Amino acid sequence: MESATALLESVGRGDRRHNRRSAAVAGGGERLDNPGMSKERRSFLTSRAHSFGYAFRGLWTLLRTQRNAWIHAAATVLAVVAGFVVHLGASDWCWLIAAIALVWIAEGLNTAVEFVCDALHPERHPLIRNAKDIGAAAVLLAALAAAAIGAIVFWPHISGGIIHQG
Repeated sequence: MESATALLESVGRGDRRHNRRSAAVAGGGERLDNPGMSKERRSFLTSRAHSFGYAFRGLWTLLRTQRNAWIHAAATVLAVVAGFVVHLGASDWCWLIAAIALVWIAEGLNTAVEFVCDALHPERHPLIRNAKDIGAAAVLLAALAAAAIGAIVFWPHISGGIIHQG
C-alpha cells in the first residue's frame, strides 16, 4: 500500500492540472480580455474553462481507448436519429436521454476504475480482477436498462407502423 501512496503523491506533484488549479485559485490564472471584470471573476471563469477542457479530454480518452465506447456512440446516434424520425414527445425524450446518460456514465466510471487499478497494480491480482469485473457488470446492467427503456419508448411507434401496414 505504501507504493500506491507514493505513486499518488508523485502524480499529485507532477499533475499539470493541479498546478494550473493552484495558479487560478491564487489569482494567477489566464486572464480574459475584459478589464472591467474582477480578478476573482476572471479566475473563476478561467478555472471553469479549464474544467470543461479536462472533461472533453476525458471524453476523448474514453472514445480513443475503449472499443465499447464506440458501440455506445453508435447506439446513441441511432437512438437520437430514431427519436427524431418517430417524433418522440418530451417525456419520451427525457427517458431516452436518461438511458443514454446512464450508459455513458457507467462506461466512464468503469474506465476510470480500470485506469486507476492499472496504475496502482499493473500485475494481475484477484482483487483488481474483481474490481474490473464489477465495473464491467455495472456497464452491462446500464446497457440492459437502456435497451429496456428504448424498447418501451420506441415500441408504440414501431408496433403502430407494423399493425397499420399489415
